[in-house]
Amino acid sequence: MRLTGFTKYGLLVLVYATVHRDELLTVNQISAAFGISRNHLTKIVHTLGRAGYLSTSRGRAGGLRLGRPAVLITVGEVVRTMEQDFDKAERFDTEHSTSATTAACGLRSTFWAATRAYFDVLDRCTLADLASDHGELTHLLIGRSVDHPPMRQSSS
Repeated sequence: MRLTGFTKYGLLVLVYATVHRDELLTVNQISAAFGISRNHLTKIVHTLGRAGYLSTSRGRAGGLRLGRPAVLITVGEVVRTMEQDFDKAERFDTEHSTSATTAACGLRSTFWAATRAYFDVLDRCTLADLASDHGELTHLLIGRSVDHPPMRQSSS
């Protein structure tokens, strides 16, 4: 299974917001932390905001933060939101496929089962799970951002 950069950066933005949960973040800060285009990141943040994963405010004192607690946001739901055409590939789409061969050869059910298993795993993982793993990902999120001090340990 392959995710687009849009989804990958969407997940990283959400984990970054989780790690820096006590701060009001800006697109410029996150853009610098990940080394990606501000314009591209703005589109990602807009999508995440529309879906309710981020709370955003514009203006001089504006910024963004998580729109819901990290324990209530699963990786699976974010991937489904960001990858809206995930299971719509013409050859294996159960509703729109015009290929009789696809239906007859068993690929459709095989790929459907694989996709379901993939999402079963992603649906068990929350942003809080990702952010609480103080391994390489957290180190990268904190280490790449020169504006932010190391994450404080939380007892919650």
